[in-house]
Amino acid sequence: MTIAPSARLTPDVLMRLPVPADAAPLARAYQRSRDHLRPWEPDRSESFFTPAGQTERLQGLLAEWTAGRAVPWVLVRPSEGDAAESDVVGAVTLSGITRGPMCSASLGYWIDAGQVGRGLASAAVRAVCALSDTALGLHRLQAGTLLDNVASQRVLTKCGFTAFGTAERYLHINGAWRDHRLFQKILNDRRP
Repeated sequence: MTIAPSARLTPDVLMRLPVPADAAPLARAYQRSRDHLRPWEPDRSESFFTPAGQTERLQGLLAEWTAGRAVPWVLVRPSEGDAAESDVVGAVTLSGITRGPMCSASLGYWIDAGQVGRGLASAAVRAVCALSDTALGLHRLQAGTLLDNVASQRVLTKCGFTAFGTAERYLHINGAWRDHRLFQKILNDRRP
């Protein structure tokens, strides 16, 4: 899949495709943000928060990318050294990429607890929308939020998404099946 390898979101944060060396920085970011993310995410095993767990997760995400079904990005503060020294401050993923008459994908994202309020989520969502249109040729993106996740709903509406419904018991989040508000953004009206 051809896609721009990176986008500068702020002077100090870069959005790029992940590499295997991002496993340890991702584990550190998830550990720092564990309590902050808990209300919005599925239950996670203890191994998820380890470099080994993130290595396994990254392998799966990169396999999905190679197959054309997903595109993962990490948000990093690059270091002068290697990726293992980079500070991961969030991630964005397009999943369920569907071609043909649907030509769409689902969008998910998270921001490190210490970085909330800096505009990183909005900048990342805008960049992914642009890449989804131009580099991936998608027609539509969809995202879902828990009904009370007002901050994420604000990000989506600022980035041009519109609410189009509610899905009852949509995802198993924080120990229970939770209702979600669904949002979409039509990127273009080109033929698939």
